[in-house]
Amino acid sequence: MVGTTTGIQPHVALAVDSRCTLGESIVWCDREQVLWWTDIKGKRIWRAGIGDRTGQWWSTQGRVGSLALCESGRLLLGMERALYFADPRQHEPGSALTCELLAEVPMEGASMRINDGRVDRSGNFVFGGINEAASKSRLACFHQFSLEHGLRPLALEPVTIANGIAFDPSGRQMYYCDSLQGRIMKVGYDAALAQVGAVEVFATVDVDAEPDGAMVDGHGRLWGAQWGAGRVVRYSATGEVDLVVPVPATQPTCVTFGGAGQDALFITSARDGLDDAQLGAQPTSGGVFAAALDAPHATASCRFMDS
Repeated sequence: MVGTTTGIQPHVALAVDSRCTLGESIVWCDREQVLWWTDIKGKRIWRAGIGDRTGQWWSTQGRVGSLALCESGRLLLGMERALYFADPRQHEPGSALTCELLAEVPMEGASMRINDGRVDRSGNFVFGGINEAASKSRLACFHQFSLEHGLRPLALEPVTIANGIAFDPSGRQMYYCDSLQGRIMKVGYDAALAQVGAVEVFATVDVDAEPDGAMVDGHGRLWGAQWGAGRVVRYSATGEVDLVVPVPATQPTCVTFGGAGQDALFITSARDGLDDAQLGAQPTSGGVFAAALDAPHATASCRFMDS
């Protein structure tokens, strides 16, 4: 168990044996008491309730880099180079999702697609891209999307792999990273105007790993998955490491809080790039892992305002 101020490590165990190629963008639906996440390279959207060890999936036409819960109960998908609505409730598990195009996202070059994204505290979807070209040029930009204002760019320097997008409890501070740079950044954020302030380094990863998906808890601490290090790291509001949570998969990708009491940590992971020996040593890679916490950690549920 982990206390709200202690550094005692929680026990992490397999929750869903989904074996995704590249599991990502996990969110907790408090209404239905289920988890949603994407397998980017497997081109599937997943859902599982507490105690459901196998989960259910729906296929998608393209790679969904990130998803969000909508106020209506639908999902918002950042798929390839556009945003879509989808409603898995209208399709049988194991079938293909029908998607409604919302907005195409301008990108430089064919190697670009949408990557990480989160709903901000005001109900807008904030997301960034990834450049999958061998050059690893920093061409991926950040945007905010809402039905009221459409697609609005955020004035942040382009990156190679946009990741770790998260918001503090007030909604006035945004966190993000370029995974290849090994630093987590912090910036003032105005949701109404889609404007950002001066960027500062919040934390630097202290091992050979890439910062990945992240979330801020109700105490203002950032929890971030670290790809390649098999761990989730909790940072204090001022950027110091105050807890390291080992994960039984070397490639954890994203985190969320959930459970009936909002007192559990859920972690997606990936099998992508692991050889036979590595998969033999960590066969549940690509699954969703969970750890019990000793107190609620989540802030109010954030949903995209689609009505």
